[in-house]
Amino acid sequence: MFQARKMVIMLSIVFLISCAHPPLDSLDSDALLPSDYTYIIGPGDALEIFVWDNPDISRVVTVRPDGKINTPLIDDIKASGRTPSELAREIEKGLGKFVRDPLVAVIVNSFEGIYQQQIRVIGQISGGSGGTSGSSGGSGSSSGGSGSSSGGGSGGSSGNRYSAKSLPYRKEMTLLDLMIQLGGIGAYGDGNRSSIIRNIDGKTHQFGVRIDDLIEDGDLTANVKIMPGDILIVPEAFF
Repeated sequence: MFQARKMVIMLSIVFLISCAHPPLDSLDSDALLPSDYTYIIGPGDALEIFVWDNPDISRVVTVRPDGKINTPLIDDIKASGRTPSELAREIEKGLGKFVRDPLVAVIVNSFEGIYQQQIRVIGQISGGSGGTSGSSGGSGSSSGGSGSSSGGGSGGSSGNRYSAKSLPYRKEMTLLDLMIQLGGIGAYGDGNRSSIIRNIDGKTHQFGVRIDDLIEDGDLTANVKIMPGDILIVPEAFF
C-alpha cells in the first residue's frame, strides 16, 4: 500500500511538472533558415581599412560602442549596421574629396557583429568566467575573430546562479558547433529541456532542443541548425 501511494505521489509530481513546462515544438530548422546570410559590422569589430596605393591613410580601426569609426581625412563614419562592402563604398565617397579615384577594401579582422545576429546563450553553461573567448568568424571558418562573453563560472560555480555568453554567428552553424565553442553545458544543466528562442517574421517562437541526446548518445537528428539572433536557454536539471 505504501509503495502504491508513493508511486501515485511521484506520478502526480511528474504530471504537475509537465503541466508547468508544456512540451515545446521540435525545431525543423532547415525550413526556417534564410536563403542568404551576410555579415553585418557591429560595435567592437576590428576593421582593416585598406586604401589602394595609399598606405599612409590605410588603418586598422575598432568600431566604437556608438557604431562609428575614425579614419585619416574622415571623422565619425557610421560602420555598425553595414556590410564591409557598403562601408568601403562610403569611405570611397568621403575620400573622393581628397584622393583621386580611391579604391577601398574593408577587411574584418575580429568579429562581434550586431546584437540582432549574435548567438546568446544563458543558463547552466560551461565557462562564462568573463573576458573574451576565442571564436571563429566568416563562412564556416575555423579561425578568425574573437567573440565576447560575459557571466559567471561553470554552471554557476562562481556564485552566480546562471552564466551567459554571446558569440558571433557563423554560416552553416549547428547546435554541435555551438556546443564546441561553449565547451559544453554545466554539470547541472538539463540539455534535453533546453530551448532556442528564435525570431521568425517578426514573431518570437520557442523550440525544444536535445543537447543530451546529441552529445551523450550521438543522436545526429538532434543536431539542428542555428540561425543569426538565436537565444539558447539551458535550464537547471531536476534532481
